[in-house]
Amino acid sequence: MKKALIAAAMFVFAGPAYAQTAATPIDPAVLDAAVKAAWKELTPEMQKRVEQDETQKICSETRNNPSKAQFDAIVAREKATIQYPPDGKMLGDWEKGKKSAGDGFGWRMRDDMEKRQAGGNCYACHQMEPKEITYGTLGPSLVGYGKLRDFKEEAVKAAYEKIYNAHAVFPCSNMPRLGTNKFLSIDQIKDVTAFLMSPDSPVNK
Repeated sequence: MKKALIAAAMFVFAGPAYAQTAATPIDPAVLDAAVKAAWKELTPEMQKRVEQDETQKICSETRNNPSKAQFDAIVAREKATIQYPPDGKMLGDWEKGKKSAGDGFGWRMRDDMEKRQAGGNCYACHQMEPKEITYGTLGPSLVGYGKLRDFKEEAVKAAYEKIYNAHAVFPCSNMPRLGTNKFLSIDQIKDVTAFLMSPDSPVNK
């Protein structure tokens, strides 16, 4: 999120000349002030997210190209945040997962999170169900995801972990840490995992 804000701030500060000349470095203090001012209407809980955590700082400072030591440290730190279902079952209800995957509620600043659960907004970056024609391409196509992995148990676990915290799988991933940041519940993550991995899911038809 902060990388996008940095780019936007650079454009604002540089003006029309930005497209024609190299950007002049911005004082970090000025940038931080601009970011905080832009997000001042957030709830106190969301306001905390304006401050980068250790993983985000490293990814920003290295332009998403951490050293081997940093890479390993991020994986260890982020993997430790993953919480697994108490019953050990990582496949939920794929029909509920389909709904969560297609729902963008919660991604806008003024969505009232006390009224309903957030959605994963997965189609913003991925193709999933083949008949859905509106999807982003920032992430890879997930059509046939479970089928391509023979619906194996280890693939189910890997999908759950990726959804819960993508940085635990690949540091500096563009994918949000949906479970670690409490954006999706464990049950929702189980359901989205089922949408990807269930033989009955339209993703695998």
